[in-house]
Amino acid sequence: MQTATPVQRRVSRPRADALRNRERIVTAAREMFVEFGPDVPFDEIARRAGVGNATVYRNFPDRDSLAREVVCSVMDRLSEGAERALAETGDAFDALSHFVHASADERISALCPMVSTAFDQNHPDLEAASERVIRLVEALMGRARAAGQLRPDVGVGDLMIAVAQLSRPPAGTDCLSLDRFVHRHLQLFLDGLRAPARSELPGTPAIVEDLRKA
Repeated sequence: MQTATPVQRRVSRPRADALRNRERIVTAAREMFVEFGPDVPFDEIARRAGVGNATVYRNFPDRDSLAREVVCSVMDRLSEGAERALAETGDAFDALSHFVHASADERISALCPMVSTAFDQNHPDLEAASERVIRLVEALMGRARAAGQLRPDVGVGDLMIAVAQLSRPPAGTDCLSLDRFVHRHLQLFLDGLRAPARSELPGTPAIVEDLRKA
């Protein structure tokens, strides 16, 4: 099992009550970014978090800093999910499948646009969190591939693109109402990843660098 060192945020250590408030703000912001997009007003986030506007601005002086923390917190949970999957001693492909379904529940499809438009993609916190996820997912896929269960012509980029796309609701539909379809469609995708492959894929496996250039 590979265990990555948790990503350390570049913030001072707050008191226990201040830490709880910060966590409530990040949780509320994540929920509202998913439901309404990254432009949701700070006062609405404060209301859902149960704190005052001043508390939000004290923790996050601008929208970019809050959006970045939300995305990094989601990436941290993805890494933790990958570590749990790597710790599973049973079927390697089942472990990969568990990670894929758990990743969809993190709503990464709704947060992906924020990475490219809301803030600096090269921020060290974001880069560290992203590299940790990639390293763990590559290990998870590598184990399934070594067991002869994962087709050899797919890369970590293929997996992450599919999870984001298949968990994204079509335009004009309610994000939350699509939950009942997400895991069904993800399972269809996972079945297509199994070895031996039933067809030859066009192009080459997608790597992380391909995602960054897109």
